[in-house]
Amino acid sequence: MRKQTASKTVLVTGGAGFLGSHLCERLLRDGHTVIALDNLFSSTKDNIAPLLKNQRFEFVRHDVVEPFMAEVDQIYNLACPASPVHYQYNPVKTTKTSVMGAINMLGLAKRVKARILQASTSEVYGDPNVHPQVESYWGNVNCIGPRSCYDEGKRVAETLMMDYHRQNKVDIRIVRIFNTYGPRMQLDDGRVVSNFIVQALRGEDLTIYGDGLQTRSFCFVDDLIEGMVRMMNQDGFIGPVNLGNPDEFTMQQLASEVIRLTGSKSRLVQRPLPADDPKQRKPDIALAHDRLAWTPKVALAEGLRRTIEEFRARVTG
Repeated sequence: MRKQTASKTVLVTGGAGFLGSHLCERLLRDGHTVIALDNLFSSTKDNIAPLLKNQRFEFVRHDVVEPFMAEVDQIYNLACPASPVHYQYNPVKTTKTSVMGAINMLGLAKRVKARILQASTSEVYGDPNVHPQVESYWGNVNCIGPRSCYDEGKRVAETLMMDYHRQNKVDIRIVRIFNTYGPRMQLDDGRVVSNFIVQALRGEDLTIYGDGLQTRSFCFVDDLIEGMVRMMNQDGFIGPVNLGNPDEFTMQQLASEVIRLTGSKSRLVQRPLPADDPKQRKPDIALAHDRLAWTPKVALAEGLRRTIEEFRARVTG
C-alpha cells in the first residue's frame, strides 16, 4: 500500500454527484487539493456546498465529453449518470459520457502523467450466470437492451483504460462498484434504496418489481470510498477489482428493514419486472481483501439508519 504522505492535486469527474461529493470530502480531509468537474446533469451543487469555502477545493462546471486541461497528480473518473432513471433519459448522451469521457480523461492522464482510476460498475456483468461475481467473469450483457447504454459504455471505458495502459503506459486503476447507498442520494433517482426510503417516509406503499425475491448486495458509501482511495494509492495492481458488500438481501428483506427503521405503516405492492433487470447481484471481494486489505464494515441496518436520518430532513423538512 502506498503511503499517503504528500499532498496531491486530484481531479474528480462527477465530483458533485452522490459518490463524487463523498470522495471530494474524503480527499480534502486527507489533505489534498481537489478539482471537482461536473455538468450537473444528474447531480447538484448542494452536495458540495459545504466544500466551496475550502481553499483547497475548486468546482468547475464542465462536461467530460469535451476535453479538459489541468495539472493534476490523480484522476478519479466518476462522471456518468448511474441510475436507470437518469441514464435512460438520454441513452446516447450516457454512452458518449462513458466513452468520450474516458478518452478525454485518459488523454489528460497521458499528457500530465497522472494516475487515473475508472469507476466501473457491476453492470459490466449484466444478468450474471456466475454467482457471486468474480473479476474473471466476462458477463452476460444484452448489448441492444434499454440498459445497454450504461452497461456497454462502462465496458468500453474499461477497454479504453486497458488499451491506453498497454499502448501508452498510462497508470490506470479499475474498480467495479456494486450497489452503493448513503446520504446525498437523489430522492428521485429510481434506485431501490432511495425509492423505499422516500416511499416509507411519505407513508406511501413500497413498490416491489417482480416477486421481490431478486437479490442485491448493498455497500454503505463510506466503505466504498475507502476502497476506492486504497485502490488509487497502491502500487503493482491495476485491477479490475470488485468493491461492494457481499451480504445479500432480497428486495422483500430490504423493504421490510426500511419499514422497520422508519416506523412506517407502508405496505408492499408489486409491479412488473423491468427488462434485463438482474436476478442476482453479489460481489466476490476476495481480490479486494487480498490486494487492498479492504472489507466493508458498515452493516445494512446501521447504514440504512444513517441514510434515513439524512433523507428525513429533506423529505419531511
